[in-house]
Amino acid sequence: MPHLLNPIPADKIRLIVFDLDGTLIDSRKDLTNSINAMLTEFGRPPLPEEIIATYIGDGAGMLVRRALGDPEDEPLVENALQHFLAHYREHKLDFTYVYPGVFDSLNAMRTLADGTPRKMAVLTNKPVGPSVAICDALGLSPYMFRIYGGNSFAGKKPDPEGLNTLIREAGVAPGETLMVGDSSVDILTARRAGTWVIGCRFGLSSHTVESIPCDCLVDAASEWAQALALDGNRSRVSVNLPAAT
Repeated sequence: MPHLLNPIPADKIRLIVFDLDGTLIDSRKDLTNSINAMLTEFGRPPLPEEIIATYIGDGAGMLVRRALGDPEDEPLVENALQHFLAHYREHKLDFTYVYPGVFDSLNAMRTLADGTPRKMAVLTNKPVGPSVAICDALGLSPYMFRIYGGNSFAGKKPDPEGLNTLIREAGVAPGETLMVGDSSVDILTARRAGTWVIGCRFGLSSHTVESIPCDCLVDAASEWAQALALDGNRSRVSVNLPAAT
C-alpha cells in the first residue's frame, strides 16, 4: 500500500508525468541483451542483468559508458553507443512489458473527481524514437498528450527543462503537476521543477528512489491511484480500480 509522506492535493493535480523504464514498463531484459550484444561485438565479457539494471536511468549514453567501465576514450563510447542503439532498435520489444496495474491506474487517474480530464505525459531519458515506438506498441500512447525523450531537450533529467516544458505546454502550474518515477533522478527533477512526486520502489532504479525525499512511496503501479485517493490524515487506503480498456 502507498506510504504517504506529504498529502498530495489530488483535486488540484491536472498533469501527471511518468518516467518510462522502471515506472511504466519493465525493459530490463531487452536493455540487458542489447548492452551485452554491444559488449560482445567489442570483445568484452557480458554483464549480469542485475549489474546492468543499476546502470539504467541516466540515458543511453551513460548506460553504455557504465557498461564499458567508464573509459576516457570518447570515440569508443560513441561507437559503442551506436552499436547498442542499433541492436536495441531491433529488439526493444522482445521481452519488454507494461507493469501490472499500470493501465488500471492510468484509467483511474485520467480524470479528476469532478470528471475534468487530466493530462498525462512521458518524460524519459531514453531516446525519444524508441520511447514513442514502445509506447505505441504497448498501448500507452493514447493516454499521453506528449512523449519526450532524453534527446528531446538540451539537458536530460534531472535537468528540469523537459518537465518545465510539459508544465508550460499543458497550461498548468508546478503545484498542479505530479511526477511519477523509480529513481532519484526523477525525484530530483520534480524537486527542481517544484512539482509533487511519487517514488516507485518496484522499478529498475528503485535502489536509489529513497535517497531523496519524495511525497509518496509505492510498491506497485496499482498504488498510484490509491496515493491520489489519500487524504492528509491517512497513510493507507483501499480503492476499487476500473478494469483496463
